[in-house]
Amino acid sequence: MSVGTWTQRVFLLLGIYHSATRTLASTPELHEPPANIAVVGAGIGGAAAAFYLRQEFGPTVKIDVFEPADVGGRLATAEMANQEYETGGISVRQEVPSKKAVFDGSELTFEESDWFIVNFLRMLWRYGLNYLFMQMWVESVMDKFMRIYQYQQYGYSFTSMERLLHAMGGDDFLSLMNHTLEETMRAEGFAQIFLNNVVAPLTRQTYGQSVRINGLAGALSLTGADSGLWAVDGGNKRVCSGLLYHSKSDLIRARVTNISFKVRPSKTGPSTGFYEVSYVGDGGAGHSMYDIVVIATPLHQGQSDISFSGLSSPVVSQFPGIYHQVFSILVHGVLNTSYLGVTRPASEFTVSEILTADSKDNVMYSLTSVDPVHIPPGYSRPPASQTKVWKVFSPRALDQEDLRRMFLSWDSVSQTPWLAYPTYRPPQRLTPPFILHSRLYYLSAVEWAASSMEMSAISARNIALLAHHRWHKQMGQIDQEDLHTRLRGEL
Repeated sequence: MSVGTWTQRVFLLLGIYHSATRTLASTPELHEPPANIAVVGAGIGGAAAAFYLRQEFGPTVKIDVFEPADVGGRLATAEMANQEYETGGISVRQEVPSKKAVFDGSELTFEESDWFIVNFLRMLWRYGLNYLFMQMWVESVMDKFMRIYQYQQYGYSFTSMERLLHAMGGDDFLSLMNHTLEETMRAEGFAQIFLNNVVAPLTRQTYGQSVRINGLAGALSLTGADSGLWAVDGGNKRVCSGLLYHSKSDLIRARVTNISFKVRPSKTGPSTGFYEVSYVGDGGAGHSMYDIVVIATPLHQGQSDISFSGLSSPVVSQFPGIYHQVFSILVHGVLNTSYLGVTRPASEFTVSEILTADSKDNVMYSLTSVDPVHIPPGYSRPPASQTKVWKVFSPRALDQEDLRRMFLSWDSVSQTPWLAYPTYRPPQRLTPPFILHSRLYYLSAVEWAASSMEMSAISARNIALLAHHRWHKQMGQIDQEDLHTRLRGEL
C-alpha cells in the first residue's frame, strides 16, 4: 500500500519511456514479436506490466488487460461529503502540511512539533542516537535497493525474487527477507524500547503488522518516517489509468476463470503453443488465445479462483500463505480528541497522522486526517474541532461503540475490507516463481518479499524484460549479476 518517500520515484519510474540504449550485450537477431499478450489484473502491477510490455515488444502486439472491477485495484477512492477520498494507498497531499503523533491506546506518547530541531532533540533525549542510526541504516538498505534500476536500465531481468534480491544486495538482502525486522535491528544494536515505540508504529501504519515482519518489508515501511510522502492529484488510481492509456492496451471488463495451454499444428513448421484465457464478464463467457500471459493478481488462499489446465507441469492455483486483512474506514465527523488523551482544545490539535503502538488497547493501526483527491484553490485542512474526513486503518470493522468513543459526531461512514498485503512470517525461504510455465508469468510473486507500489512497478518491468528476452532467446540478459564488471569494461 503506502511506502514512504519511495512514492516520488515510483511515479517518475512509471511516467517515463525507456531511454537507455542497451549497449552491454550484443543483440541477436530478433524473432517475430508475439501477436497477442494478456495481462490479468489492472492494479498498479498489471497496468505497469502492460506499459512495459508495449515498450519491449513494440507497436504491433495486441495487449489485452482483464479486470472485472475498477482500474487501480487497491488504489481506490470513495465518495464522501461530495468529494473523493483515497481508501487505499497514500493520501497525504504535498500542498497540505502534515504532522505525526504516536498513540499507545490511552494517550499520545509522542507528538511532532512544527520545528525540526525540536523533534530531533526530543528523539535524542528519549532514544539517544537510535533515530539517527535508523535513518542511516535505512539509507544503506535503499542504496543497495536502487541498484535494480541500473540493472533494468540496461535490460537485465531475473527469473526469481531471490535472484533479483541477490543482484540488489547479495546475501545481505536474502538475510533481510528471512529474518524479522526486530531480529535484524536488534543485531544492528537498536534498543528494544526504540523498536516498540518508534519502529512498530511505522510498520503498523504501513502493513498493519508488528516488527516481526521481514527485514526488507520493514526497511521499506521505515522510509515513511520522512515527510516526502505524496499522493497524486485526482487519486492515485490515475497512475494506473494513465499507464493503460499509454500502453495502448484493450481493457476487458471480465473475470478470468481458466488459463489452458493449447497446441496447434502448423502447416509450415513445428506445432505452436498458445494459452487460452477463459473469462466471464457482463456480456457473458468468452475465451481468447495468447502467446504470453502475465498474471498480476494474487494466486493465494482466499484471493484467486483461476484454474489452470493443459500444462506439462502443474501450476499451483493457490500458493501457501495468507493475505492480511485491513479495514480502510472513512468517517466524516468530529474527532473526539479526548479519546487520544488530548486535554487542550480540539481547535489547537493540529496533528494529521496518528500512528499506534503495538498494544491490545488499540483498535486501530492508524488514524489520518485525509484531504480530497483533488485539492481546490484556497483549500486548507479543517481543524480537529470541525467536521472533516478521517481515515482509520483497523484490523476489523468499527462498530457503533467504537465510533462513539472515537468521534463526537458523524454523518457518514464507509468501511472497505482489503486483503491488502501478505501476512509476513519469516523465514520466507522461497517466494513464488516469476515463471509459472513456458510463457506464463506471475507478477505478484514480488509481494512476498515486500508489498508496495514501487515493488509492483519493479516486478512489472522485470516480467516485461524477462518475457522479451525469453521470447527472443537473449539468455545473456537473464539472471546475470555482472553489470558493474561489464560497465567497467566499456569505459
